[in-house]
Amino acid sequence: MRILPKPVSFDWDEGNTDKNWIRHRITNKETEEVFNNKPLFISEDRKHSGKEIRFQALGKTNKKKMLFLSFTIRNNKVRIISARDANRKERKIYEKI
Repeated sequence: MRILPKPVSFDWDEGNTDKNWIRHRITNKETEEVFNNKPLFISEDRKHSGKEIRFQALGKTNKKKMLFLSFTIRNNKVRIISARDANRKERKIYEKI
């Protein structure tokens, strides 16, 4: 199943451009980098999927910073819901990929 649109593009609006920086010191550029680096682990987030399907991703930035992302696909674009540093459990999952 293909989840990500080709090419991968992003949807940022006033409501979410600075949210991850303020809460977790993660830049929008860093979140976008995760989608261009391998390996990238994506799974469906059934717990938080309501009106739309949500996904979770584990991946690394260009500087090898490991992030956990929550996102959805709207209008064929990736819309980041939340981004933060991966926790210990998530890092172990990623290492097994």
